[in-house]
Amino acid sequence: MQPKNSTFAERQALAAAAKKALLEKFKPKPTVQAEVLIDHEAERRARTEEIRAQREAEKAERQRAREEAAAAAEAARLEAIATAEQARLDAELSTDALKRAERKARKKEVKEAAKAKKETRTVSKPGGPREERPVDAFEEHRRYIASLERGRERRRA
Repeated sequence: MQPKNSTFAERQALAAAAKKALLEKFKPKPTVQAEVLIDHEAERRARTEEIRAQREAEKAERQRAREEAAAAAEAARLEAIATAEQARLDAELSTDALKRAERKARKKEVKEAAKAKKETRTVSKPGGPREERPVDAFEEHRRYIASLERGRERRRA
């Protein structure tokens, strides 16, 4: 609002001043220069490199964890195979040992039976009853040789 007693010239001058102020608002203002310039591009590159390095480290950690898991799985697999093989060998050895023990027992029985039979061999006398007595092997051999010699002498005569 303008005062009522203003003249045309005054009103024109006020309008021109308002128009000039309006135009001044759109003019570029002088910039204030910072004492130390900030290099935003360098900051961006540094941030990018930091993120890249972090991702590389995470990737390497995941790879190491995968390799450790694979190595652990392989070790467990080899351990299971070794355990199974050892169990198989133990079972085989136990059956072999059992068979061997049975075979030894049978052989021992056969030897003992042969020894008992040899000790209680029946000696028969011509025309007499059969007599069971322990036989000395050397004495038996001497008697055998003597009988052979008697047979030779009879044939010569």
